[in-house]
Amino acid sequence: FFKKKKKKKKKKMVLYFTSRCGNYMIYMGRDKYENEDLIKYGHPEDVWFHVDDLSSAHVYLRQKKGEKLEDINDDLLLDCSSLVKANSIAGCKKTSVYVVYTRWRNLKKTKDMVEGQVSFHRPKNVRRIETEKNKPTVNELNRTKREEFPDLYEQQQERERESIEEKKLVRKEQIVEDRAKEKQRKMRVLDAKKEDEQRKLDIQETVERTRRMNMESDDDSSVSSEGSDDGLLGF
Repeated sequence: FFKKKKKKKKKKMVLYFTSRCGNYMIYMGRDKYENEDLIKYGHPEDVWFHVDDLSSAHVYLRQKKGEKLEDINDDLLLDCSSLVKANSIAGCKKTSVYVVYTRWRNLKKTKDMVEGQVSFHRPKNVRRIETEKNKPTVNELNRTKREEFPDLYEQQQERERESIEEKKLVRKEQIVEDRAKEKQRKMRVLDAKKEDEQRKLDIQETVERTRRMNMESDDDSSVSSEGSDDGLLGF
């Protein structure tokens, strides 16, 4: 018996673009089947764009690590929304459309959905902007377009490994910070204890000094009294 060789999964073509500012990668699938892989194998930094209520390409913006949706500036929003509008069969014919965008991790895919269809885990986290036809922006982006056949699964696995290492590093830094804070706390407690002990010693010394001064004062009074009595007896 011969074991059947597993057919190697054919890599899907992905279209990559560079933002006009040159600092960000934008990408999308060629059709709904490729969009399925993009939905499945996204990264935590990815932001998904789609024309609202119309069929369109799934356009993704890969932000920098640690960036939030609020960090997407107007020019970058224009890049992504113009590109997704231009790649909508119905949307590209309209003067303006509404584009929705959200984090990739907010995309929800269920078994009953057709290829390319998604919903959201948290609809309130979906943003909506009006986008007008903008050929100059789309043409500038198209000049940076390149076709690639990446291993999206392996890229996602690599990003997850990086994420695990980043979390470990953050945890180590947190442990070091916590230990430093605990050391400072113990030092403050020790310093407070020393100050309290010194205060008690100062009080004791003050009391002892006052007691000695009172005793010396009593002795002086006794000597003075004795001297006065001798004078009276002499008369």
